[in-house]
Amino acid sequence: MQDEQKTVEMRRNDPRSDESGQDSDSSARPAETSANETKAPEVMPGPQELLRRAELAAQEHHDAWLRARAEAENIRRRAQTDIANAHKYALEGFAGELLAVRDSLEAAMATEHNTVESIRSGVELTLKQLSSAFDRFSIRQINPLGEKFDPHLHQGISMVEADAEPNTVVGVLQKGYLLNDRVIRPAMVTIAKPRDTA
Repeated sequence: MQDEQKTVEMRRNDPRSDESGQDSDSSARPAETSANETKAPEVMPGPQELLRRAELAAQEHHDAWLRARAEAENIRRRAQTDIANAHKYALEGFAGELLAVRDSLEAAMATEHNTVESIRSGVELTLKQLSSAFDRFSIRQINPLGEKFDPHLHQGISMVEADAEPNTVVGVLQKGYLLNDRVIRPAMVTIAKPRDTA
C-alpha cells in the first residue's frame, strides 16, 4: 500500500505529469504500441476482383499490341513509299548533270556559221561535261587495250592472229562502262590468238 502511495506521489511531483497524475507521455504510448503491433495479414481478393484485375491487364496489353501493330503498319507503308520514290527519282541527280550536256549540244546546233575548229572545240567541251557527270556518279570507262581478256568485263567479238600474247585484248570496238564496280556495258573487243606455225 505504501509503495503505491509513493508511486502516486512521485508521479505528482514529476514535471512530465499533468494534474491528473497521469504521465504526459501516456498519450503517445498507444501510438507507439500501435506502430509496433504487427499488421493484420491482407485479405486475399475474391475471384471477382481477381477476374476484374486480369481483364484490365488483358485490355492494357491488347491496347498496347494494337498500337504497336498500327505503328509497324505505318513504318511499313512509309518504307514502301520511300522505296517507290527512290526508284522513281533515282536518276534525278544524274539527269540534272546531263542537262548541261544537252544544252551544249543544242547551242552547237543553233550556231549557223560553224567552222570545223569551232565544232571540234564544242564537242570537246561537251565531252568534258559528260565525263565530269560520269565521274560524279562513279561511272568509269573500260578500255582494256593490251590487257588480258576478262569475260566479266569484256565481250569477245573475234579472235585474230597477233604478235601479242594469246588471250590478250588487241582491239577495242566499243568501250565498256562500270557503275560502282558493276558492269553496265562490257567492252566489245578482239582477242589475240596464237599464230599458226605451219
